[in-house]
Amino acid sequence: MHAFQDLLFRSTSFTLNALKSLNNELLDSLGELANTTVIKNLQMVQLQKVILAVGMFSIFDSELQKSLSCKNGFIKAREILYDKGEIKLKNRFEYFSLAINILKHGQGRSYETLIQNYQLLPFEIITPGSSFFKEGDVTEVDTLIKVDDKFVMNCAELLTQVSKAVLD
Repeated sequence: MHAFQDLLFRSTSFTLNALKSLNNELLDSLGELANTTVIKNLQMVQLQKVILAVGMFSIFDSELQKSLSCKNGFIKAREILYDKGEIKLKNRFEYFSLAINILKHGQGRSYETLIQNYQLLPFEIITPGSSFFKEGDVTEVDTLIKVDDKFVMNCAELLTQVSKAVLD
């Protein structure tokens, strides 16, 4: 198999393009058939993006554990990035890792950490007292992090950068 970092961007682009095509078909049919099935399918497309982001981080952790011979690939990767002076990359990796934890577990320590600096984040997070990102968006799924195409592509690009910095 080719290296994870070589396949990640290709795989992510392919999946997002397929989801975009399906989403457009569903939006077209929504004008004709504004029914529950179409809305559920639109939400399914959004949920699939969450699954894609969480999945790529899980697989990357496995790759790091194997390549670095460690039990926690993310901790080891952050140590290596710090030692190499890649502080901005380390911090960005930390932000996105916390976001993925929030997607997996909901509110908790990761959420509390990110919410303290929500203005600095390279993605959107639901702040306390808010309940959605865009009122009236029937496609939105119940997550504390806004997972759109940009977020997913940023995840793929970030993991590729971290992989090159840590494993090369």
